[in-house]
Amino acid sequence: MQNNTFPLFSIGQNVVTLQRVDSTNNYLKSELSKSKPIAEGTVIMAENQFAGRGQFSNTWLSAAGKNLTFSVLLSPEFLNPASTFILNIAVSIAINEVLRKIIGSDCKIKWPNDIYAGNNKLGGILIENIIRGQKLKYAIIGIGINVNQRQFPDLMRSTSLSIIAGHSFNRNLLLKQFCKALDHRYRELKELTSTNHLRYYYQNLFGLKETRKFIVSGWEITGEIKGIDDTGNLLVLIDGELRAFASKEISYLF
Repeated sequence: MQNNTFPLFSIGQNVVTLQRVDSTNNYLKSELSKSKPIAEGTVIMAENQFAGRGQFSNTWLSAAGKNLTFSVLLSPEFLNPASTFILNIAVSIAINEVLRKIIGSDCKIKWPNDIYAGNNKLGGILIENIIRGQKLKYAIIGIGINVNQRQFPDLMRSTSLSIIAGHSFNRNLLLKQFCKALDHRYRELKELTSTNHLRYYYQNLFGLKETRKFIVSGWEITGEIKGIDDTGNLLVLIDGELRAFASKEISYLF
């Protein structure tokens, strides 16, 4: 285990690097279950995450030593547990704005928790909330970004920064940039100092105002993405009717 320090901002002041772990989210949850004191903003990074998880228990496959797989511990007790998608928005736009500086406007936020470059997956976000009583005690922010991996299984619609840019990247420097952006957007959320989170999210939402194909209840349908509602459901216009879908109810068809 190796410790590094990123000064000047809260998220990333304490970075713990694990050589091998099943999941950085699982690691944080395990440490919290032992009642160990962990400072808000602590980052757990894995060199080899061999059982990373995505949304709905999907597996996140990541080559050892090639990508960024890390989790951030937050204590967003100021948020209503019923309105946590706003945290997803803040995290998504923080990750997206760093990546846009590297690969340009082709980088988009794919609802509910992916980062895409064109039609290929570049990264993913998994937020797991821990509620105690009526309060949101902790949020474990799991983030995976394909950085230097150049080959993926044929069935995966994936890409990496290295494939797009044509050269390798310093992962520690990238982690520092992500931490700084996350800290900035989280502070804005906590201090209510920003009104542009939703606007930025919409400006960079994958497929917004586009007619696309989806799978709903096993059926292929065509609709136009109109945005999200207050609880984070995807709003899709289908045959003149605006319908709201939770994340388990609809999937994109490429």
